Amino acid sequence: MSNLEHQSSEQRLDALYEAIQTGSLSRVKRMLNAMHPAEIADLIEASPRGRRELIWEMTEPDNEGEVLVELSEDVRNNLIEEMDTGEIISAIKDLDYDDMADFLQSLPDALITQTLAGMDRQNRIRLEAVLAYDEDTAGGMMDTETVTVRADVSLDVVLRYLRRQEALPSHTDNIIVVNRYDRYLGILPLSTMLTNQPEALVVDVMETKQQPIKADIASQQVARLFEDRNLISAPVVDENHKLLGRITIDDVVDIIREEAEHSVMSMAGLDDDEDLFAPVVISARRRAVWLGTNLMTALIAAWVISQFEATLESTVALAILMGVIPSMGGVAGTQTLTLVIRGFALGQLGKSNMQSLLTKEILVSLMNGIIWALVIFAIATFAFGNFGIGLVIGLAMIINLLAASSSGVFLPIIMRRFNIDPALAGGVVLTTITDIVGFAAVLGLAALLL
Repeated sequence: MSNLEHQSSEQRLDALYEAIQTGSLSRVKRMLNAMHPAEIADLIEASPRGRRELIWEMTEPDNEGEVLVELSEDVRNNLIEEMDTGEIISAIKDLDYDDMADFLQSLPDALITQTLAGMDRQNRIRLEAVLAYDEDTAGGMMDTETVTVRADVSLDVVLRYLRRQEALPSHTDNIIVVNRYDRYLGILPLSTMLTNQPEALVVDVMETKQQPIKADIASQQVARLFEDRNLISAPVVDENHKLLGRITIDDVVDIIREEAEHSVMSMAGLDDDEDLFAPVVISARRRAVWLGTNLMTALIAAWVISQFEATLESTVALAILMGVIPSMGGVAGTQTLTLVIRGFALGQLGKSNMQSLLTKEILVSLMNGIIWALVIFAIATFAFGNFGIGLVIGLAMIINLLAASSSGVFLPIIMRRFNIDPALAGGVVLTTITDIVGFAAVLGLAALLL
């Protein structure tokens, strides 16, 4: 079974299916028990629904909570529909409070209430402290289980205190120093504690430079702080600087992964939690929205073309070449749009530098527009022996690239103002703009110059 650890996800999946097909369910169970809960979750998501339920039934009860947390929301909801409140509580009872909160926030309100009511008082209070904050904030990410000490005790006292604990919270790289009112003062790194004399006081060796994270800041900001400061864990405080909990690197990795998945799926108009093996009707309904939107934008572009029917009939060469212009504009606009969305995500863009970015992108598009306008001018003039067609196509190229870059900058700004995700809707709107401007530029210039 040790060979299983060195296999890729695809190999593990194939081995599991082979065991299921041969009817060796005991072998399937042994294979599952040898895996990490995250790997079991990957196998469940990669399996069609019938096999998915079989894998879940064979998952050890001790692993169920961690497996559920690792699953996408769609897949998790399908599994918990078959579980009662007692089974849910039993599955999540050993999870960290931040993971427990993430799990509960995906459940219907009635089920959240039932699950909380079935918990003991201490767990319920700690969990409610996390649930009080939006899941996309530092407070919603934090784990309330912390190890704290006072500043006026010696390192020897701290060491003896730690030895009495059954275990330390996961990813503990420092001890949080607080005053008698639980207000944050600083951190005591474990490395500092182990390399200093036992009689030294905490106040003399603790670090005060690391600022705590406010509970209400967005999860994306938290991820950026961890990246910039190379953190493994960080304390979370309220507006009065009172310690609430801590965030650890494993939670931040989850945020980074979710953001990456969201960006990739949104560009295709898909939900980042969409189940790979969701029912056909549900998948078709979700995708139909964006297909319908794209159809409407394509019809708008077609209507623009229809307004220049006489021009097209008189110049066949335009019908051959004009598709090049919106295509080039779409690529240029997408480049700018992606750059701006990334700038917003990393906190690099604001009112102070937006004008500079717009100027830079317009100059880049103007330079590329002139270069590729000359190229298409030469090709069109040589291929069709018509100087006028080459001039029309070249000028239209410059106009559309300038429109594309401007749209790539302004669309995310406008959409953010109306609380629309530019990663989700920006591409559709941008394509519409570059199609309309591209066709209108070609046909309009042709009507004027030819």
